[in-house]
Amino acid sequence: MTKNPAFWLRCESKDFERRAALTPSTAKNLIDLGFDIFVERDEQRIFKDSEYEACGCILVPHGSWASAPLSIPIIGLKDLPVSSEPLQHTHIYFGHCYKNQTGWDSLLRRFYSGGGTLYDLEFLEDAQTRRRVAAFGFHAGFAGAAIGALAYASQQKDEVLGKLKPYDNEGEMIDAVKSALLGGNGQSMKVLVIGALGRCGSGAISLFKKIGVDEANIIEWDMAETAKGGPFQEILDVDIFVNCIYLREKIPPFLTKSFIETAGEGRRLKVVVDVSCDTTNPFNPLPIYSVNTTFTKPTAPVDISSALSPLHVVSIDHTPSFLPREASEQFSQSLLPALKQFSERGYVNTWVEAERLFKEKVVKALAIS
Repeated sequence: MTKNPAFWLRCESKDFERRAALTPSTAKNLIDLGFDIFVERDEQRIFKDSEYEACGCILVPHGSWASAPLSIPIIGLKDLPVSSEPLQHTHIYFGHCYKNQTGWDSLLRRFYSGGGTLYDLEFLEDAQTRRRVAAFGFHAGFAGAAIGALAYASQQKDEVLGKLKPYDNEGEMIDAVKSALLGGNGQSMKVLVIGALGRCGSGAISLFKKIGVDEANIIEWDMAETAKGGPFQEILDVDIFVNCIYLREKIPPFLTKSFIETAGEGRRLKVVVDVSCDTTNPFNPLPIYSVNTTFTKPTAPVDISSALSPLHVVSIDHTPSFLPREASEQFSQSLLPALKQFSERGYVNTWVEAERLFKEKVVKALAIS
C-alpha cells in the first residue's frame, strides 16, 4: 500500500471517547516529512473526517485496521475491541496491561499469538528525564475536577449528576461549572488534591482556581503529606477530594468504608474524584468502590449506612474526553517528536525501552497461563 513511513489512526470503540492520538495538525506535520497517514472514518471523533482529508490524510473505512498491511503501525488511545483474536500488527496505545489490571495477561497473550508488538503510550519515556513523552495528565485532572464540582453542585440541590456532554472549549466548560454551583462560583467549597505536584494534580488545582475556590481552601498534598499512611481525616474534612497519584506499588488506603462510617455525620466530604482510576488494581488506595463510572452515569454511590449523608465517587477512566479537542492537541503535539523517530525505533531509547518492557511483560503473562 505504501513504501513511505506510515501510521494508521484507528477509531475508538469506547463510548464517548472523542479524543484522537493524531490530530489534523500533527498528521499534517508528519505528512510534510514524508509519512503516509491513514485515518479511519469516525463520526464520534471530535475532529471531522474532512479535517484530516484536507491536510492530506488517506481516509479508510471505520474499524478496518485489522486488514491494514502488517507493516503499518496502528495508533489509537483506548482499549481495542474485545476479542480473543491474535494481534499481528504493531500497536501504539494505552494498553492498561502492565500493572496486573483485569485481563492484562489475556491481552498480552493475544500479541504473543499473533506476533504483534505493543508500544504502550503510558510507558514511552524520555531517555534523559525518565518522564513520559506525552500524557493527558493535566487535562485528566482539570476535567476530573470539573466533573467533581458538577457532582457537588447536584448534591447541593439534592440531585444526582446526570449524563455528561463534552465541551468544545475550556471557557465554555468553566462557565457551565460555575453556573451550576450555588452562588455562581466555588467560593464556598473546600477541596483536597493528592498528587498535587504532578501534571494531573496541577490540572485539578487549575480548575478549582478558575471556578473561584479560595486558594486557602485548596489543600495540596503529595508524597510528603501521605508518607504517614492513611486513612486520612483530612480527606473527610473537605467537600471534594481528587486523587491524582501515579500508583506504582501497594500503599496504605487513603479512605476505607469503615473509616467513613466511623466518622458518622462529622464528615464534610461529599464527592471523591478518582482520576487515577486504579479500579481493578489490587493496590487501589480507594477501596470504597469497585466500578468505573461513565459519561452516561458519571457518579456511583459509596455503599455506606443509609443513615449517613450520601457520598459519591467519580471514576471515569477517560476524563480528558470532557475537553476532547484541547486535550488531543496537547497530547498529540507532545507525542509528535517520538513519532518522527519511529522509523529508527531499533536504536532510539524511548522506543527501545518500550519494546523491552513489552517483551518482559509478555514473558510474565505466559508464565501464568
